Amino acid sequence: MGTTANKLKELKEREEKELAMGGAKGIQKQHDKGKLTARERLDLLFDPGSFRELDMFVRHRCADFDMPKTFIPGEGVVTGHGMVNGRLVYAFSQDFTTVAGTLGEMHAKKICKVMDLALMTGAPIVGFNDSGGARIQEGVDSLSGYGDIFYRNSCASGVIPQISAIMGPTAGGAVYSPAMTDWVFMTKESSYMFITGPAVIKATIGEDISFEDLGGAMVHNTKSGVAHFACESDAHCIERIKELLTYLPSNNMEDPPVVDLGDDPDRTDPVLDTIIPDSPRAYYDMKDIIRSIVDKGQISEPHEHYARNMIICFARFNGRTVGIIANQPRFLAGCLDINASDKATRFIRFCDAFNIPLLTLVDVPGYLPGSNQEWGGIIRHGAKLLWCYGEATMPKVTLITRKDYGGAYIAMCGKPLRSDYVFAWPTAEIAVMGAEQAAEIVHRKEIAGASDPAAKREEKVTEYRDLFSNPYIAASRGFVDAVILPRDTRPRIINALEMLITKRETRPAKKHGNIPV
Repeated sequence: MGTTANKLKELKEREEKELAMGGAKGIQKQHDKGKLTARERLDLLFDPGSFRELDMFVRHRCADFDMPKTFIPGEGVVTGHGMVNGRLVYAFSQDFTTVAGTLGEMHAKKICKVMDLALMTGAPIVGFNDSGGARIQEGVDSLSGYGDIFYRNSCASGVIPQISAIMGPTAGGAVYSPAMTDWVFMTKESSYMFITGPAVIKATIGEDISFEDLGGAMVHNTKSGVAHFACESDAHCIERIKELLTYLPSNNMEDPPVVDLGDDPDRTDPVLDTIIPDSPRAYYDMKDIIRSIVDKGQISEPHEHYARNMIICFARFNGRTVGIIANQPRFLAGCLDINASDKATRFIRFCDAFNIPLLTLVDVPGYLPGSNQEWGGIIRHGAKLLWCYGEATMPKVTLITRKDYGGAYIAMCGKPLRSDYVFAWPTAEIAVMGAEQAAEIVHRKEIAGASDPAAKREEKVTEYRDLFSNPYIAASRGFVDAVILPRDTRPRIINALEMLITKRETRPAKKHGNIPV
């Protein structure tokens, strides 16, 4: 037995060996790629001095190949907990400098332990993914480890926020855990995700494609929708994660934190009175309206580059977090399509799970027409949007700014899907379809038989527009609760949200519904 001093010295030496990770060369190689190390990422995420590491001395148990002689610091992943902006958060950070951060049995067990703790204590978990994938030497033990993580992702879903940061390679089975989490961040030029890599694709189907073009940050932020945020660097990514966390509750039993930005809740904006163009074919930027009415114009926008005809974002009204879904007339005239429906659907479910009120801003001419949409399943995807708005029980407020036609009227949280408070501007048009199409259908014979069909058509279009291109028919039926001046939008929405703070609503008891996925 050694002396106490020797034991303390031994602990110090063991810690230093772990903290060295893959050694100076491995760390330098990581930096040369423009990437931070696993520990540097955690240092940036957590408040200074608050991180507490778990399982530093965990070791693999693989007895095959040369693994018994292979020392892997921290088993290739750093796990622990600390404070982010003064609130408890758990995290794991894969270490690419040691055996490429590959996942083996004990590596997975470390991640599972910290996920279990996050779930039990009701705190968010952040995962920094930077790994060569399954550790081949450990065979089925590696695969089992992935399964254990996936199971916990499903258990934690809707209970605690789960955030994934892709900061290096993430391939094969490794991509599925991030895809099961709530929010996926990627760093440009240094991260990628795919099921099968370029070499396998080349060998099997002959397609020649680069890592970046196959699964880079912008690919998944623009084409696939797998990722929600595209960041310029590791540091920028972590900064945005910390910003997002300020909008979220720690768990589904809490409300989001109240952050007073010092914006007057009674503030009005006369500019909104003239923001809607006179021509129904002209567009405007829905984000101008959003920034005008939220606290200090600040938003956090996931999926900024994906399905741009639909906006989703977090913002604050009088200090309280609100989720916003809005049609964007600048892209595809704000039509609903497959990707926009999916984008909004998942956002609704997240907000509902975490007690975040939802504001829907509507300017929608309908669903995007075309065989590609029909063959791609717009019926099925559109049904998700209807389903989730109807299923959601958090406070729901709707504002109709201009067009609100046909089935899209229902899909964008109309009163029949239990919107709690529906506002409309005087410029709102609530009808089965636009005036031009309606006149062609309703007055087809009259127009065709007229001596001047063009003039008759214009007459009937004007007649229909005068009758339905306003919010008052819907208001007379109780489908619109209040027609308001655009300038008064912010104080009226804040008043409605505060009125709904104590809302309680239940649905029939069941294990779960069968959502049309």
